[in-house]
Amino acid sequence: MSDEVRLTDVDLSRTWPGDLVMPQCRGRCPERAGRLEEWLPVTDFDVALRIHAASHLTGRFTLRSGRPATEYFDKYRFEADPVLLDEIARQMAPLVPSGTEVLAGLEMGGIPVVTALGRHTGLPCAFVRKRAKPYGTCRLAEGAEVEGRRVLIVEDVVTSGGQIVLSTADLRGLGAQVGEALCVIDREQGGADALAAQNIELLSLLTAEDLRAAAATDR
Repeated sequence: MSDEVRLTDVDLSRTWPGDLVMPQCRGRCPERAGRLEEWLPVTDFDVALRIHAASHLTGRFTLRSGRPATEYFDKYRFEADPVLLDEIARQMAPLVPSGTEVLAGLEMGGIPVVTALGRHTGLPCAFVRKRAKPYGTCRLAEGAEVEGRRVLIVEDVVTSGGQIVLSTADLRGLGAQVGEALCVIDREQGGADALAAQNIELLSLLTAEDLRAAAATDR
């Protein structure tokens, strides 16, 4: 009998936290039995579908603009799911540019993302405040030192890119070398162009179009 596990050897009846599946072997199992993606790799579309399922809310909402809405995308829902966030970080890890020395997560949505990404890359993390605290160490960037190091900005969702522009200016002022930003979702609302104007390349795991495609299949 072959040591390889076939799909017919896997019992898909048991669910793993976060809707992943823990395969159960009926025949001979490899020593590294674990999540389903060890046999069937999780795709970007799968992640988009799961983010949409976790974060798409319906009801009555007031948007930042003041307009009413019956649908709302709550990004903190996918960030609060540890299994989903771990999978997102695993997918993002290959997008980290070669030579990156520090991952810098922006307050506050970028903090859980950068922490998960640091686990998958082994790179040290800095946590970047919108403004330095006026007490204690009075630091703008907590955690890893950024001076003289190649720093990758990490954010959850990018819309206009305004906060990345501001935080990049602050980090460059501290001596960091910043040339790229990596986000989970690019909403494709001008953020990439705004960052390019500041010599920052925007990298993203998913785009708004990816989420729209996932939403269409989830109806």
